[in-house]
Amino acid sequence: GDRVAIEPGVPREMDEFCKTGRYNLSPTIFFCATPPDDGNLCRYYKHSASYCYKLPDNVTFEEGALIEPLSVGIHACRRAGVTLGSKVFVSGSGTVATLGSWVLCLLQLLALFCVSPDLSSSRLQKAKEVGADFTIQVKNETPQEVASKVESLLGCKPEITVECTGVQACIQAGIYATRSGGTLVLVGLGSEMVTVPIVNAAVREVDIRGIFRYCNTWPVAIALLASKRINVKPLVTHRFPLEKALDAFETTKRGEGVKVMLKCDPSDHNP
Repeated sequence: GDRVAIEPGVPREMDEFCKTGRYNLSPTIFFCATPPDDGNLCRYYKHSASYCYKLPDNVTFEEGALIEPLSVGIHACRRAGVTLGSKVFVSGSGTVATLGSWVLCLLQLLALFCVSPDLSSSRLQKAKEVGADFTIQVKNETPQEVASKVESLLGCKPEITVECTGVQACIQAGIYATRSGGTLVLVGLGSEMVTVPIVNAAVREVDIRGIFRYCNTWPVAIALLASKRINVKPLVTHRFPLEKALDAFETTKRGEGVKVMLKCDPSDHNP
């Protein structure tokens, strides 16, 4: 009868990555819906108890489901070394619906300053609502021009850039924009091979870090939600019953809304 939030990645073996606390990097990991592993689009689902986290009474099922994208933001902030007062450039406010939920969670976690460039004015407005101090709508600017705009808005180069699109030009802009000695974290995944100004990063000692999903984030995310320090409820823009899962996926594919929610309990029609 306990209400729980499921962390979808479960290592199959206690290997060196698990022993050092970075179980998300284990090559043996099972991850829901990442081929060849099946997902959990079903009425009943069995999962490892160690990766099920009890939800407090004041955290809803929908908030529990949104711990997954929130965890991407938490893990990215940890990898970036974000602290209170950090000036942060967030690249991308959501070019696709699922990405939007990562970034909007991320913006609520960041400290004081962040800039969010995107092609979509509606997503930029949502980014502004949840915490972005400034936004830039990118049109035909070069990566260097985008970086210059970021510096102009903040009054300096940001110490941290969180790149959430995976687009080559955005990665380039992230390197140019980041202050010397700063950190660029790559969240978005795009082409396997991209061209980047690596010498520019090297001679300015810009650290480039990747993230792979998340680890050790569910307890922190639950605490943030239970204390109301972060509000993920506005991210849910569409709701479908499980029987209309295909419609939900088509909605996401069209880039509509931010987070599309499937309601698996036929008796639960509330947000």
